Parts: sequence; structure tokens; C-alpha cells
Amino acid sequence: MKISFSDISVGKSGALAVVVTEGATMTGALGDLDRKTGGAIKRAIKATDFTGKSGSILDLVTPQGLMVSRLLLMGVGKASAATATTMENLGGDLVGRLERDKETAAAIIVDGVSNARLRAEDAAAHVAFGAKLRSYRFDKYKSKKKDDPVPMKTLSVGTKVAAGARKAYSTFEKIADGMFLTRDLVNEPPNVLFPKEFARRARALSKVGVKVEVLGEAQMHKLGMGSLLGVGQGSERESQLVVMRWNGGKPGDKPVAFVGKGVCFDTGGISLKPPAGMEDMKGDMGGAACVTGLMHALAARKAKVNAVGVIGVVENMPDGNAQRPGDIVTSMSGQTIEIINTDAEGRLVLADALHYTEKRFQPKFMIDLATLTGAIMVALGKEYAGLFSNDDLLSKQLAEAGEAENEKVWRMPMGPAYDKAINSQFADMKNTGGRDGGSITAAQFLLRFVKSTKWAHLDIAGTAMASPKSSINQSWGSGWGVRLLNRLVADHYEG
Repeated sequence: MKISFSDISVGKSGALAVVVTEGATMTGALGDLDRKTGGAIKRAIKATDFTGKSGSILDLVTPQGLMVSRLLLMGVGKASAATATTMENLGGDLVGRLERDKETAAAIIVDGVSNARLRAEDAAAHVAFGAKLRSYRFDKYKSKKKDDPVPMKTLSVGTKVAAGARKAYSTFEKIADGMFLTRDLVNEPPNVLFPKEFARRARALSKVGVKVEVLGEAQMHKLGMGSLLGVGQGSERESQLVVMRWNGGKPGDKPVAFVGKGVCFDTGGISLKPPAGMEDMKGDMGGAACVTGLMHALAARKAKVNAVGVIGVVENMPDGNAQRPGDIVTSMSGQTIEIINTDAEGRLVLADALHYTEKRFQPKFMIDLATLTGAIMVALGKEYAGLFSNDDLLSKQLAEAGEAENEKVWRMPMGPAYDKAINSQFADMKNTGGRDGGSITAAQFLLRFVKSTKWAHLDIAGTAMASPKSSINQSWGSGWGVRLLNRLVADHYEG
């Protein structure tokens, strides 16, 4: 969908929407339209219960005096209470409504919405951002689409501050592209997106200036990555470690680092998962997908930061060469791990990826993302991602970024009492601490592979895939985390 910005005007075709604040007073653009229609809008409002409440829509037969195909009044609530999320949801709701009704072109007038937290130009840009996010679809494998909504082709956003809105949206558009890449990766079927194909798609980031290198199994063997390699040894698909670097900051400045779990399909290995719902395990690479989308967004918007993205990409399969419960593997750090359950595989991938990232890049911080445990969904559902960290300031920054972007995190406890649950009789540690506190003991496992770097772990099992439908996303893959981490970088780490 092509999105443009212009001064407030009324077109002669397509649908027209007008943002209306609570109270629906005939002022500004709404008043001008009412006069053009001989008071028809005011009469329609009076005849209904439409008040401009946030999320409400009044769909009118086009009044005389307008040439558009239809007129929609879209409530935004009180202007003083409007937020970026309010405006994005409004833009998404508009696209959803019009696509359902097979409208392919529309204009929306954003007038009279601003407050101390939301400038008028940002309000208009967020409407466009929400519309863009809602327009995403993943239907390339469907041969019949006749009953699907018809994609919108154009949306014009009318505002008195078009130049400022256009500038703000130019950044949002690049973030959306990163989110779309993440959604695409999560949505792809596992027979298409296997480790080498994932690495190939990551290499495409070179088009926006990201330097990409891929380590194969031979290189990882030389580095001693027995923890990561053990996960993939039962698959015919070769495991990969992908390193992405964006150098937009000062030369020599330490990078910020993001590490992602990329299990392209997880059967559970020898500790086989139940068959019901196993198809969802194509999304077990959601952490790696987020890191890839984030690196695209940072590079595309020319972020003034040095950033590293490292993803371990594997497939966990149960063939005759697969890792067994009872095996002991040696990680790149030299620490040994007793395998208790081969379905606790993501932490094994991250163990080597975290150690590699810290040793090679000595970053300012490391944040790993992983669809790591079902336990986090028992604790937090799908509303929050679990946050575990060794640093209070980084945790605070992540929580604030999550609130700002509506990608929320909730900090979970850690400590020695949980850590001792992963002690092993036969090795330095075991890869699961049992049922109790499962997401916490998984985080304690990861912390053992971080020496002194500020670190945070985001367990995104409830937010990255099978996401609840919303005004701005109807996709199975949500693209969660790109906005959160982009905001973290923009607010605190760009020079």
C-alpha cells in the first residue's frame, strides 16, 4: 500500500475518513465538511450515538456535496488523552474496515489531535504507521484468494503539518519493513525456511548496508560450539551461525549486541513433543527473526550506533544421530552440559551464541530473544514477554521502551536458589531445572554463559507467534520486539 501525506483536502474518489475527537464538535476540517454537505454530518451524528469515543466508527452514505464513495467518522477520544497507540489502532482499524468492504483507495483527515505527549505531525504519522502495519499479509501459498479481503492500494493522510508528518513517517516506514521481515520469517513453513535458507535471507541485509557473515558447522566445530551443534546433529539440514553488523556509530565505539534463538523447526528431538500443535514449532526461530528484522530497521534508518546481531540457526530432529538424554556436551566456553531433555534445546543454541558474541565483540550490552519456554506463557500469557537480567538500568530502559511501543516486558526474579536447580551430578550443569520455575531456571542457565557484560534475556514464547489479532496485526507472526529494541537504541544508545 502506497501512503502519502498532503494538506487537508477532499478528493473526488475513493473513501474519505475523518478523525473526530470526543464530543464531535463541528470545528476544523469536520466543520468544513459539514458546511459542504449542508449540515448532513451534524444531523447524522445527532441521529446516532456516535460521540467520537476512541475506537468508534460512523459509516455514512456519502452526503450530497462530496464526490467520495463513502464517508467514515473515526473516533479518537479526547484529544488530551490521545497516544501513539490510539492513533496507530485508528489507522489499522480504517484499513481493516475498508479492505473488508473492498475499497482500494482512501484518504483520512487528521485534524485537531495533539497534546503535551503527542505532536500533531506525530499523530498523523502514527495513523499512517498503524495503517501500514495492518496492511501486511502472508498469502503467497494460497492459490485461491477470492474470499480474502482486497488489499488497499493507496492511502492519503491529510494534515496541516504534512511535511513534519512525512518526515516522522519515513522512520516508521523503515521500522515497519523490519517488522514485516520478522513476520515473514516466522510465518514461513519449515520446509521452506531451513537454516541455510534463513542465512541466505539474512545475507540480503547487505542491500541496506549490513555486513553479514555465516559460519557453517566446520567453522563452529573449530570454535568448540558443542552446545549449539548438538541440537542440530539429528537433522540433515546443516546448522548455521549468522553474524550481522551495522556500523553507524563512531569508529571504535563498542557495539550493542542482540542474540537470537533460531530453531527453524523443533520436534523436541528424542524427547519428542506431543503431536497436537507441533506445527506451530515453525515459529521457534522468532528470536532470530526479530534480531534480523531489527538489524534491517537500524540499517535502513541509518541509526547512529554500532550494532551486532548474532543468530544460531538450527533444526531439532529425532534421527539416529540425534542428541540423547544423558549425553554430555562441551560448550564453547568450556563448560560441560548434561542433556536431560532434548526439548530444552534453545538454551543450548544461545549458550554458544552468547559466549561467542561476548568474547568477539565485547559489547556494551547483550540482549537475547528466544521463544524459550511454555512456562512464561503460564506466568504472563500473551500480553508481556518475560524479562530476565543482571542489570537494573538495562531492565528499566527495556520496560520504558516496552510501554512506549506497546510491546511490554515484565521483569522476573533470578537468584542462587533458582540457579542451584540446574546443577548436575555428572557435568557442570544440566539443561533443565525441572518443572517449577521453568522460565527462570532457563534464564539462570543462560546467565552462566555471560561473564561480565550487561545482559537481558527476553522470553518471547507468548508474543512472537500465534499472536492475538489486533488493530495493527492480523498475522500469525507478530513481528514483536523490533519496535521495542529500536526504541531502546534510539532513546539511549545512539551517539
